[in-house]
Amino acid sequence: MCCRFFIDEETINDIQRIVAKIDVNVNTKRTGDIYPSDTATIIAKKNRNLYAEDMRWGFPSYYNSQLMINARAESALQKQSFSESVLYRRCIVPAKKFYEWDASKTKVTFTYPESPSIYMAGFYHQFQGEQRFIVLTTAANDSMKRIHDRMPLILRENQIEEWIFADHLVDKYLKLESPMLTKYQEYEQMSFLLDDYDLNRL
Repeated sequence: MCCRFFIDEETINDIQRIVAKIDVNVNTKRTGDIYPSDTATIIAKKNRNLYAEDMRWGFPSYYNSQLMINARAESALQKQSFSESVLYRRCIVPAKKFYEWDASKTKVTFTYPESPSIYMAGFYHQFQGEQRFIVLTTAANDSMKRIHDRMPLILRENQIEEWIFADHLVDKYLKLESPMLTKYQEYEQMSFLLDDYDLNRL
């Protein structure tokens, strides 16, 4: 699952390095936490080039007022509201880190140590003249499953172009396992420090 992520200047620089062209309307100064319904810079395609543009996070729901912000990779192609976008309008949602909350409602931060950015697979569609995106999720791997049973479908940088351009490989990518992440939990760190302090008093 992914319901909040963070971008910084390094994320924006990473996007600029990867793409061939950036939309003139992209806000390259937009950094910080990204919430559902916020606008974020994503990587998609325009003609035969990778292209960066700002899109809003979340599809409007046909059933209630809540936004659809995630889609299960395992079933996205079977969902009428998602299938065409997954087949033909795929994107990458870059982030420096994302957050998840454990059973005790403590925030946990996840990063990908092998890359300057986390490249989350997604797709987009137009609603009332506005492009909107969704983040794909998959079953949590060992780095995530103690916190949540779902996690973003994360790709490596050398998989970005194939994910975006190769329509015939969509099913293969939807079945990929995300790479291992590093987590930081402030509460756990505080507890560790308190334990050390108590030991020093003995």
